[in-house]
Amino acid sequence: MKTKIVLWGHDEKDEKVLIAIELLEDKNKVRVITFPENVATEEFYNQMMNLWREGQPVPFPDGHGEIERPLSMTDNLLPDTLKTSRSDILARAKTEWHFVVLSAKLYNSYRDELEDFKLRISELNSFNSAIWEEMKTFWSKVQHQVREKNLFKEHANDLRQKTNALFDDLKTLKKALDEEFEKRSKENLEDFLNKLGDIEDRIEKGLGLQPIFNELKNIQRKFRDTSFTRKDRSEVWKRLDGAFKLVKEKKFGKKQGDSSALTRINRRYQGLLSAISKMESSINRDKKEKSFQEKRIESTGGQLELQIRQAKLAMIDERISSKEQKLDEMVKTKEELEKKMAIEKKKEEKRKSKEQQEEVQVKEATAPVPQVASSSEKESEEGNSEDGTTTSESPESSDGKKTGPSTEEE
Repeated sequence: MKTKIVLWGHDEKDEKVLIAIELLEDKNKVRVITFPENVATEEFYNQMMNLWREGQPVPFPDGHGEIERPLSMTDNLLPDTLKTSRSDILARAKTEWHFVVLSAKLYNSYRDELEDFKLRISELNSFNSAIWEEMKTFWSKVQHQVREKNLFKEHANDLRQKTNALFDDLKTLKKALDEEFEKRSKENLEDFLNKLGDIEDRIEKGLGLQPIFNELKNIQRKFRDTSFTRKDRSEVWKRLDGAFKLVKEKKFGKKQGDSSALTRINRRYQGLLSAISKMESSINRDKKEKSFQEKRIESTGGQLELQIRQAKLAMIDERISSKEQKLDEMVKTKEELEKKMAIEKKKEEKRKSKEQQEEVQVKEATAPVPQVASSSEKESEEGNSEDGTTTSESPESSDGKKTGPSTEEE
């Protein structure tokens, strides 16, 4: 979670200002810094967005204002004298930052416990199994909070490193967690690559694609739950993704372009239906998580853990609200696409009907039509007969009947 925000707003005089907000988690406060538009140059704005928000120092120009406000779930992050159109960003930050502060308190309490362990271990002259068991109990308690996502990754990693160091100080034969993790990752990497290599061979041989596709889905599920280093995970994912693409290419062929408006809209419509389904599933998962957290609140013991769960509930509510707004927009877009598809279908039907009519007209225009000799042509024929000459073809005889070469032998 980011603990710094940069956005544009207006002050009490309705003058445009650049607003920077920073969470001071140790103080449970927020720092609000304002820069008038005349000093907030494009270069300075980019520095604030790209450097300051990422924790790098940026010198502030003269003329800026600065205040500190207590972080509260009931009050706004900004004072009443400052306004911004991005209230959604501020609402999310408020709920997330409240969780950040509570999580930091939990982290500090665990860190104090580790300092006490460190002092006791430093006074030992030999291995003490009682302290070893206490450390195991402590680490189990930390892991529980990690699984509950009540500790941030960097805090969890810091506690893990300090705990590992204390375990090392107790002269255990247990390997460092990082070494163990890397070893498991390499073993898992080799196992997955062997499976994927076998599947790739079967794809190239043209064996049944649907069973192979189902097998890849099972491997994908196991992949998500398997521990890897970042490098090993990336390597497995590239091979797994490539295998999926190869199966689809073998099954459906390479994607061909289509310039039809109806086809393009339908493709977009199908993609939107898939996105809507995923968004609805995501919202349902958040609602289940909310229900789970509400049930856990009833059995929560400590006050700090209760506050953390309440903060997580607020975050989930904000997340559900944001997703439901996006879902509403997607549904509206779906309805618009349905209207467009109906219009395009009518156009397509008219076009096909017109093509059929034109086809009939072309056939009629190219069909052979019997010709009738005019009176002048008859006179010409009669004159030619008197001359003793004959025409090469005589469309009609004097009685109006068609004549032609005889097919009977005399």
